[in-house]
Amino acid sequence: MNAPALETRGLHKSFGALTVANAVDFRLESGARQALIGPNGAGKTTFVELVTGALRPSAGQINLDGADVTDLPQAARVKRGLVRTFQITALFRGLSILENVTLAICERQGIGGGLFWPAGRYRAAIEEAHALLEQVGLEDEALSPVTTLAYGRQRLVEIAISLALSPKVMLLDEPAAGVPSAESGTIIEVIERLPTDIAMLIIEHDMDLVFRLAQRITVLVQGSILVEGTPEEIAADPEVRRVYLGERPRR
Repeated sequence: MNAPALETRGLHKSFGALTVANAVDFRLESGARQALIGPNGAGKTTFVELVTGALRPSAGQINLDGADVTDLPQAARVKRGLVRTFQITALFRGLSILENVTLAICERQGIGGGLFWPAGRYRAAIEEAHALLEQVGLEDEALSPVTTLAYGRQRLVEIAISLALSPKVMLLDEPAAGVPSAESGTIIEVIERLPTDIAMLIIEHDMDLVFRLAQRITVLVQGSILVEGTPEEIAADPEVRRVYLGERPRR
């Protein structure tokens, strides 16, 4: 059996007496489309920060493609293929769209520190950046400054940058948050077209988006996994309905 793309075993995090992740056993299979949901304060952001290395766990293990990465810093996890997009875009706003994506490719290739060399030395990276922008529908705006883009289009730049890092696992943190409905449809369509060999974990409050994109859903409550299943199983689960809708279980 192949190792999962991402796995946590007994992942635990506490701040003094406050436990924010409680023995979380989680698997994301290679190429999976999975969502992580839960009410406010469930521990979703904490889980993502533990997985990406922004927080250090109190106990437990994090595996990426079968390798233990628990003690690796964030940058090393990115180089191994674990990439996160954020709720708020984090772009170089003074640069063009093309420059943002090219920088990410050069960083992946380990040549980001030599960017004062003539641009001709980066022809292959620039060509790859153009191809990625075409993939997300931004090729015609490649030379535009990021600051000229609507917020939804900036989210597409962020997806292109994530692809530039050659991810094995992509964590999409509320990809449509703050985006007008007229633009969110484009973002969803781009996500649906992402390469099928990339394992995707979507952290999202918009249940319509979750049910459209996810093949499996993990429900997190108070730092622990409550239940996991297909969208149909999650929608029918009485405990999930109680947590989200305040419904009392039927007797």
